[in-house]
Amino acid sequence: MSRLKAEPQAIESMLELLATAATMEREAVAGYRNLATRMRAEGRPDLAQVFDALVAEELGHLGQVDEWSKAAAPGALILPAQQPPASGLFDDEGASFVAPEMLTSYRAFSIAVRNEECAFAFWTYVAAHAPTTMIRQAAERMANEELGHVATLRRERRRAFHDGRRSGAQDERDLPALESRLAELIDAVASHPQGAAWQVAEPLPLLAQQARERAAGMAKEPFRDDRRLPRPLLVVPERAVVLCELLLDAYLDLAEREKREAMRERAQTYAGGLIRTLSVLRTVSAPGEQKRQP
Repeated sequence: MSRLKAEPQAIESMLELLATAATMEREAVAGYRNLATRMRAEGRPDLAQVFDALVAEELGHLGQVDEWSKAAAPGALILPAQQPPASGLFDDEGASFVAPEMLTSYRAFSIAVRNEECAFAFWTYVAAHAPTTMIRQAAERMANEELGHVATLRRERRRAFHDGRRSGAQDERDLPALESRLAELIDAVASHPQGAAWQVAEPLPLLAQQARERAAGMAKEPFRDDRRLPRPLLVVPERAVVLCELLLDAYLDLAEREKREAMRERAQTYAGGLIRTLSVLRTVSAPGEQKRQP
C-alpha cells in the first residue's frame, strides 16, 4: 500500500472535508486528461483510451462527492479548497514527460492504483486525527470509497498484465544486451554531424564505452538468476533516450530489491551513470532522436 509523502494538515469542518475531497478528484481528472491528450499527440491512441477511462472513473468519484455534499450540507456552496490539505496529492510518476514507448496499459493502471492508495492513506490519517465524531465518520467513509476504487483498479491492472503477456509484450532480451544496444545507439548519435558538434559535459563515445562496461560487468556477474526486465514492454526501444530511460528504471528497481549490499551499490552506481547519460542525450538531437525536457 502506497504511503503519504508528508503528514496532512488537519481538517476542522465538514465543509473543509467536502471541499478537499472535491479538489482531490478534480486534480486526478485534470492529471489523467493531460496524459490522454499527450498520448494522442504522441501517436499512442491505445494509451489515450486507458487514460480516458481513468478520467471517466474519476468523474464518477467526483459525482459521488457532489451527491454526498448535497446530502451532508444541504444548501451549502462547496467550493474547491483554497489551500487543500491534499493539494498536489495526485502524482503521474513522470508519465507526463517520459517517452511514450516507456508506457503500457499496465503502468497506467499502476499509477492509478498508487494514487488511490495514497488517497486511502490520506483519509485514514484524517479519520485518525479528526476533531469530531462527524468528521471521523465522514473520513472513514471516504477511506472505504477509496479502498473500493483500489480494488477495481487492481483488477484492471491484472487484466492489463495478462493481456500484455498473451500479446508477447514481455521483452526476452536481458540487461547486458540492452546496454550493448544503448552503446550502439549512442555511437550513432555521436557519428552524426549534429550530434558530434554538440559540446557536452561527457563525450558521447565515453558514454557508449561506459554502457559496454556495464554490459560486460553484468554478463560476468548478473544481478539475479533471471536477468529479464522487471516489467512488460510493448516494444524494445530503438531510440537512445528511450532505452536509457528504460535501463534507468531497471537499475532503480534492482537497487530497491537487491538484498546483497555490494550488488545494491552496483545498481545504484549504474543508475547514476544512466542519469548522466540521459542528461546528455536530452541535449542532443539526431535522426531518430528528439529533444525532451525533464
